[in-house]
Amino acid sequence: MFWSFWKKRLTQAEQRKAERLRKPQVLPQAVGRELIVQLGKNPDWVWSLKSVVRKSQRGKHRYNVRVFNQAAAMGISVVNYSSLDDHPELILFEGWYDRKSWKAHIKEMVKQEESLPRAA
Repeated sequence: MFWSFWKKRLTQAEQRKAERLRKPQVLPQAVGRELIVQLGKNPDWVWSLKSVVRKSQRGKHRYNVRVFNQAAAMGISVVNYSSLDDHPELILFEGWYDRKSWKAHIKEMVKQEESLPRAA
């Protein structure tokens, strides 16, 4: 017998909305290592950054990650991964990492002001 007839079945859109995203946290080890080793960033600066993550659709242990500077976001409330959608200028690095294999692929986000040529 089906005794759970009163429980509502959620659609895929409702499931994604119900998914709880994590709060900002320190960088995952794989992401920090990728920034220091592959991109050649200063370790002291890298470990002062914050990140927000969400579960990826591509694998069981894979997460999407966005890295931002907490000091630059003082006036803006960064609550979770999707809150940076409205403020892409705060995102310094973006990519993914795998918790099980410790692999990461991070790319540096190019600021629009930096990409424009400067007048002489």
